[in-house]
This record gives sequence, structure tokens and C-alpha cells, in this order.
Amino acid sequence: MVTTLLVVVVILAIAFDYINGFHDAANSIATVVSTKVLTPFQAVLWAALFNFAAYFYFTDHKVANTVAKTVIENYITLEVILAGLIAAIIWNLLTWWYGIPSSSSHTLIGGFAGAGMTYALITGASPLDAVNMGYVVKIISFIVLAPIIGLVISVVLTLIIINICKNAKPATAEKWFKRLQLISSAALSFFHGGNDAQKVMGIIATALIAAKVIPNFEAMPWWVPVACYSAISLGTMSGGWKIVKTMGSKITKVTALEGVAAEGAGAITLGITEHFGIPVSTTHTITGSIVGVGVVKSVSAVRWGVTINLIWAWILTIPVSATLAAIIYAAIYYFK
Repeated sequence: MVTTLLVVVVILAIAFDYINGFHDAANSIATVVSTKVLTPFQAVLWAALFNFAAYFYFTDHKVANTVAKTVIENYITLEVILAGLIAAIIWNLLTWWYGIPSSSSHTLIGGFAGAGMTYALITGASPLDAVNMGYVVKIISFIVLAPIIGLVISVVLTLIIINICKNAKPATAEKWFKRLQLISSAALSFFHGGNDAQKVMGIIATALIAAKVIPNFEAMPWWVPVACYSAISLGTMSGGWKIVKTMGSKITKVTALEGVAAEGAGAITLGITEHFGIPVSTTHTITGSIVGVGVVKSVSAVRWGVTINLIWAWILTIPVSATLAAIIYAAIYYFK
């Protein structure tokens, strides 16, 4: 049955997806802007186009399914989903305002889990009973693994490219790598859209199940993926210039060659994790990839102070989002 609360939840979920787009725009355009291959305006249009193009390819919705199953069905209500979304939106906007490239994915999952655990606690159950620990452990593991995988792949790609092009004229090589960066940034945007839009699809599908509009995840209506891919694409077009600056220049100075390697590594990592249905952070992945190309030059080429600050933001995202969601859900429960 369609209720006012369900409509509010769906609208907030799509709003979060839009915010996710402009919050995470930097992931796919930072290097292509910093190397001056595209202007910021051209870059966001390019990224948005490939964000939406992912809709036509990712039809298995494995990542969406994983997100939907993070909280056990017995502890999912529309109020739980509402609290999780509000918490995720608050944290996303705060980190965007301060130019901190935190993970929208982990913000959403942390908020959802935190609200579900609070519902369990209020009703006399153990908070851990509310979460599917198998899925949660997998998600948390890839907070560490995704940037490491991105780093390793980017180091390998950079070394391969350097060796292949060691006899090329610098001016000719630079021209070709600027062209190749259009392809690598498109690939990163494509997999970013495929990975991140699905997370909100999982939340909306869960809300529809909780409201008994659909019987199960497989019955998710066609408009859900269309709305989610459209929202994240429109959000990307809105940009996120503070985070672009952090990702594109503060971690390490990036050339066109290194941009191709970093974006290529990010796209490969996201493609692998999407295949296995693991909702990873695009932010974490591309940051690891950018660090990787910096390390190839020298360890000192990476601004480790900035990187350590980013890591702290990553560590705090899930617990802070979960805590915010817990407070919001408790307020909804006791004052409704």
C-alpha cells in the first residue's frame, strides 16, 4: 500500500542519489580536470553521460541486492529506512561542505544499519540481531581492500605504460595520453554509475517491500533503476568542486599518463567488485589509485598528511552515520 511515509522515503532516497552524484563527481573527473584534458563543465557532462550509460549494462543489480540485505528483514520498517536516509544525507552534505571525500556508499549503509540496530535494541533484541554480519563484514573489509587493490593495479599499469612508452617523444606521448584519458575517465564514470546508483536502488526496493508494494527484491519496478541512474547523473552534472581540488591536486600532482593509469585502475577495481556484488566506495578506490601513481614517482611525491586525513574520514563515516541514524530513529519512535 502506497503511504505518505513511503513517498517521503522514496523522494529522500532519490535526493540522496542526487547528492551522491555531486558529492562523488570528483571521483571520476578530478584527474581529467587537473590535467586540463577537459574543462570542469565539459568533465561533469562527460561523467554524467557515462554514469547514466551504466543503466543499460548493469541489469543484474547484485550490488543493490547486497545493500538491501544489510539489515535483516524483521528489523526493516519505513521509519528505519527514513532515519538511515536522513543520517546519510546529513553526513554527505557535511563532508561535501568541508571538501572531505568521504564515502557516500558507506554513509548510506552505516545509516541503514544504525537505524535497524536501534530498532532491535528498542524492541528488546540484540542490536547485532538486526544486521546480516556476512554482508557487513564483506562491506567493511573492502573499506581497506578497495583502495589497496586500486593502488596495486595503478602501480602495475603505470609501470607497464612507462616501459612501453620509454622511447616515445614526450610531446607525442602527452598528446596521446590526453586522448586516452577521455576513455579512462569515461570507464571510471561508467563503473561509478553502475556501482553507486545500485545502492539507492537497494534502499528503495527495501522500502517497497516493507510497505508491501512488491513481494520481493526481484519484483523491483522498472522506474526504480531509471530514477536512480537519472538522479546520480544529474547530481554529477552539479559537480563538487571542493572535493575535485582535494582529489585532483592535493594528494599528488597528476600528469595525463598518470591520470590514465589511476582512472584505469579505479575502473578495473569497480568492475571486479561489481561483478561479485560488493558495494565498495568509489572515493576510496580512486584515492588508492591516485596514491599508487604517486608512489611510482617516489614515496615523497604523495602528500601523506592529506591522505591520512582522508583515511580518518573513511574510518569515521560508518560509525558516525550509524550514530546519527540511531538518534534520528529514536526520536521518530518516541515522538511519533
